[in-house]
This record gives sequence, C-alpha cells and structure tokens, in this order.
Amino acid sequence: MTIMEKTSSNTLNQLLTKRYSPRSFSDQPVETSTLHKILDAARLAPSSFNEQPWRFIYATKAQPEEYLRLLSCLNEKNQRWADEAPVLIVGIAKKTFTAIEKLNRHAWYDTGAAVGFMTLKATEENIYMHQMAGFMPQKAVELLHIPEEYEPVVMIALGYRGEAERPDKGRKPLEEIAFRGEWKA
Repeated sequence: MTIMEKTSSNTLNQLLTKRYSPRSFSDQPVETSTLHKILDAARLAPSSFNEQPWRFIYATKAQPEEYLRLLSCLNEKNQRWADEAPVLIVGIAKKTFTAIEKLNRHAWYDTGAAVGFMTLKATEENIYMHQMAGFMPQKAVELLHIPEEYEPVVMIALGYRGEAERPDKGRKPLEEIAFRGEWKA
C-alpha cells in the first residue's frame, strides 16, 4: 500500500467512524458555500444508467417561511427535535427513467447513495446529518409543489452537533449483516 492509499484509507475510515445522526443541533448557521459543497457531493454518486434521479429541496432558518414549510412535513415526534437544526432537506427520487420512461426500480437506492455521499462530505466539514423516514411524503408533495413523476424519500436535519445528545446506539457486528455464499440465520 502506498503512502497516498494509506492516507486516503485512514481519512475515509475517520469519516465513517465520526459519522453520527444527532438529535441535538447547535444554533450555529451553516455557511451557504459549505451547504452547497455538501449538496454538490450528491452529484458524484453512482446511479443506474447515470440517471441521477435525486433532487433536493432545502431551507435554512434564514428563510423562516420556507423552513417552517419543510418542518411541517415531519411527524410530530421528529418536529420536536429537528426544529433545532439550521437546515432541513427533503430528498426526492424521480420514479421513471428519463430516456425510456419506464419505472426506475433503483431510484430510491440511487438517492440513498447520493445522500451517503452528502453525509461523508458533511462529516468532513464537521457538520452532521440526521436522516428521517418519519415525515409525510404527500404533504411534502403538496406544500413543496413536487411534480407527480417524483417521490419524496427522506427528510434530513443538518447542522453542527449540539451539546445535549443521547449516547450512540452502537452497530451490529459484521457477522450479523454479511454472509458468504448464502443466507445464514
């Protein structure tokens, strides 16, 4: 392994280990240029047929009306803590391929990959993301004017980590999630 490979590997491992989904955020705003770097990382993610089916709608606390519109799409439990985050984002997937107008069964998967790239970039910037399934997709469609061929997949709270935080829940061991050759019970 070359020095460059070792450095890159160590950096990636540090980012993967540091990544965390907080429920407590600082009130420190995220610079627009930093937010754009995080969103731009999504463009580099792989996707089926290079479709890049992901789209993102975001709002910061600097635009209170837009921010409250996104916040209102979260379920009540998530609203209680996510309103601390300086940025809210809705991740959206295009349901069909553009060129052939057939169902893109991989759109959610690809959108998840894009969010994963964003997560690594955010972590590199010392910013944290909490991805949430607890939101109302139909309300997001209506309030955010999302076209019919797109579907909200995830909502994200983004910002600097706050002080009041729960302990990490931990991770499952590798043997529980990866099997060689066939499923192992």
